[in-house]
Amino acid sequence: MFEFQSMPGHLIRRAHQVATAVFAEAMADQAIDLTPFQFAALAAVGAHPGIDQASVARQAACDKATMGGVINRMVEKGLLRREQSKTDRRARVLELTEQGETVLNRTRAVVDDIQNRLTDGLSATERNTLVSLLQRIALDRDTE
Repeated sequence: MFEFQSMPGHLIRRAHQVATAVFAEAMADQAIDLTPFQFAALAAVGAHPGIDQASVARQAACDKATMGGVINRMVEKGLLRREQSKTDRRARVLELTEQGETVLNRTRAVVDDIQNRLTDGLSATERNTLVSLLQRIALDRDTE
């Protein structure tokens, strides 16, 4: 018997589906119009004002073209300001707008709650183990 429901790949995919659904529901409940990728971009720019688009894509583990579209939509929404880099004319650097800062600040508590909902029922040790194992799977591949 081929037991796919105990395969790590299948379980990671299902966990991703659950996380995405919980994120969407929580954002909708708070009337915040953000996708997970948009949140990742907003958080990266908030943590590193003046970061270039390529670096945002790397931090979010997203290809540059997809992240370019995400950033375009966020600029249109008034959440990000994009300018040409003063040091590299080919690069575009990003900063939060006042509205972007407001949305990011509103989102922090919601995202914390989402993380808690996703790991509800796990002890602190189990949660730390889960995060550590996921980091090894996801982040260690980034250096290969």
